[in-house]
Amino acid sequence: MLRELPTHLWVSALLRRASVAGAFATIVHRGDADRGDVLLKVTRARGVADLYAPAFNPEGPTMFECLVVEDEPATDAMIVRRRANDRDLWVVEVEDAKAR
Repeated sequence: MLRELPTHLWVSALLRRASVAGAFATIVHRGDADRGDVLLKVTRARGVADLYAPAFNPEGPTMFECLVVEDEPATDAMIVRRRANDRDLWVVEVEDAKAR
């Protein structure tokens, strides 16, 4: 049985992938290094951001579902609520006009 990657490795790969693609990514909040979930905020323009969270996929690797679309204040409010309930949570923000 294959074991999932520790979160810190997955996040490092995400940061590198964003950089190679020409986007800027940063860790906003570090959670548990081995098992924390990740919220991914994708900022396309000032005031326009989407929020993604892992969704259970029984058939394979973790998929991400969009929780908030285009409303940065709502995205930030959702992050605050989720962090209050999960101390292991990571928050990564990607700034990319193409929303990759």
